[in-house]
Formats: sequence, C-alpha cells, structure tokens
Amino acid sequence: MGQVLPEVRQPESLRVPHVVEFRGVSKTYNAGRANAYTAIRDVTFVVADLPNKGEFVCVLGPSGCGKSTILRLIAGLAPQHPATTGEVLVLNQPVHGPGADRGMVFQDYTSFDNRSVLDNIVFGLECQRVARAERYELGRKWISQVGLNVETDAAKYPHELSGGMRQRVAIARSLILRPRIMLMDEPFGALDPTTRMNMQDLLVSLWREVQATVFFVTHSIEEAVFLGDRVYIMSNAPGTILEEIEIEPADRPAHLMQREPKFQETVYYIRDLISKLEENKRPD
Repeated sequence: MGQVLPEVRQPESLRVPHVVEFRGVSKTYNAGRANAYTAIRDVTFVVADLPNKGEFVCVLGPSGCGKSTILRLIAGLAPQHPATTGEVLVLNQPVHGPGADRGMVFQDYTSFDNRSVLDNIVFGLECQRVARAERYELGRKWISQVGLNVETDAAKYPHELSGGMRQRVAIARSLILRPRIMLMDEPFGALDPTTRMNMQDLLVSLWREVQATVFFVTHSIEEAVFLGDRVYIMSNAPGTILEEIEIEPADRPAHLMQREPKFQETVYYIRDLISKLEENKRPD
C-alpha cells in the first residue's frame, strides 16, 4: 500500500507547480543564548500543487522531532515563524505571516466560548465583511457538511458540545473560507477511537470536496496511513525528513481499511522505523 521513495523529493526535481517548498530550513529557539534549542535542521521537501485535487500530506516522527514546527512555519505563526535559516515558500512566495490561503485546526478546541456554533463557523467571513445573510447561509450549509444538525446545534455554545462536535465546528470554520492549504495539528488526538475514525472518514469526504492541500500532524501511524497520499517520516530532534512514502488512496471507511493486509504492512514498516528512532534517543 505504501511505496518508500529512493530519496525525499527536492524542489528542483519536481517539474510541476509547487504548493509548498522547504529549502534547507532550520529553526533554533533562543538562538545565541545558553538555552538555545534547535527543533528542526536542514529540512528540504516539496509538495506539488495538484489542480482540482490537492494532496493529503501526513507528518510522523518521534516525540519532539519538530512536526508542529514545520506546520506552524507554513502557517506563518510566531514563535516558530520565521525560520532561523532556509526558505519556506507557499505557492512560490516566501511566507511572511498568516494568510487566508492557509487554514489551521489545532488539537485544543479553539472555539470562542461566547459565540454560538453558527457564529463560530462564520467568524472568518465576518472578518472579511461578508454580509450577514450570506455568511449565515454558508454557515448553515457547513454545519450540515460536518455532520451537525442545523436545527438543534446551530444555536449551541461550545460548552454544550462534545469534543468531536467541537472539532467539527473548528473544521467547518476553516473550510468555509476555502483555503488552498489546510494545516491540522493532532486535531483528533483527544477523541475516543470510534469518534476518531468517524472524524477521519468525514475529513476525507470534506477534503475531496474542497480540493485543498492538507498537512496533517499526528502520532497515530494508522491515522497517517489511512488519510495520507504522502507520509513524511522525521528523525529525532533536531528533526529532518528521513523518508517520504507514497500511499495508495483509501477506498473504504477507516475501520475497514485498517483490516487490510497491505494497510497493516505499511503500518508495521513505519512503526518499526519510529520505534528504532525512539530507542536511539533513550539514555544509556
């Protein structure tokens, strides 16, 4: 199901438009101080800008390897942004900060406590000064798109929602803006296994509709193999890209895909690789 590429693709080797490029990117926090810490070092990769589709890119690696640093450099979020050295490019332009072309969903539930489900979802449109009637019409559509009920859920507040429902709201709030790139940092990490698989199935269907490029950070190997068209495996910190794996697209729900021998073979390969990395960083 997964094919390990001979080497990680370099920007100059991919002769199609690029949606994201990292060129020799390193990030050191507190540079020049006694407590300086390098999270990632010399990270280079490229993701193609696929018209009318977009790739689903998952990032895996040992704890503390810099997965989230990569995501937030793409997002242009401080303190990860800017990079200490190297270039981060989105649609062939250097990243100078956050932008409407990039949406982000975090593991923590980031809804505004004083806004209803509907008002949370349309927040970005409100910031763009979209007329109230238009943004509410789109908001109600996206409530349904993420599997919530317009009649019973639109007026609820975050404290009235389960964890899975809150993440549905967060996903809708990002996708309603139709970003070119969707950045997701462990969005399902706090969910129970059944809810998590349901959310994975939902995300695949939404991704196919919005045709965005998705960068998805996770600790779950099964989740990465199910969701990803492409999986990057990172080294121990300071992290760099060790391997790039192309994955066959899932053609059935998560709970069925995970039973497939080819699926499990890919999972075992990645698990063995990450387990060796984890063992190598343990103190003697």
